[in-house]
Amino acid sequence: MSTSPFAHAFELSLPDWAIELLAEEQPARTTLEQRMALTLTAARRNFERNSGGPFAAAVFEEQSGRLVSLGVNRVVPHGCSSAHAEVMALSLAQRRLQTFDLGGDGLPAHQLVVNWRPCAMCFGAIPWSGVRSLVIAGGGPAIEELTGFDEGPIHPDWLNELERRGIHVTQGVLESEAWSVFEDFARSGRPVYNARQG
Repeated sequence: MSTSPFAHAFELSLPDWAIELLAEEQPARTTLEQRMALTLTAARRNFERNSGGPFAAAVFEEQSGRLVSLGVNRVVPHGCSSAHAEVMALSLAQRRLQTFDLGGDGLPAHQLVVNWRPCAMCFGAIPWSGVRSLVIAGGGPAIEELTGFDEGPIHPDWLNELERRGIHVTQGVLESEAWSVFEDFARSGRPVYNARQG
């Protein structure tokens, strides 16, 4: 057994309530609204149960609506600034399918559903993941003003950058419902975990 003081491995995991949610029967979600509704349920539960921030993401088979993975923000519980919902969902999908490329040969097209526009880090993860489409409830700086989260320097032409890489983007799916989750988080007094608060 190593006595080195240096970390040599790390693990990120979903909270127990999310594992239980996934253990329930998961019918195919054929509409974008059904897919977003699951994502919003997870986002709300995550902060209400003190297991992370108010963000969730899910990977679906684009055509069938079969759920492949679910991710929620786990930054504070794991002490890991990269444990964002999108990173969790994409990584768990890749682990489940045993591939780094969710758009690889022989695989159905995969879709990432997120309860708001991805931050700078998660935006960068999307093209490398292999997903063929992104669905978001909304986007823009208003979420930062409401919650205090710093979403980072988003590429000014982010939408076209994804589309240019063959990743179709759909915006505005259950936007008011998503906004309600963020309003409730803002009123909750739970931590906003920007490094040095900015």
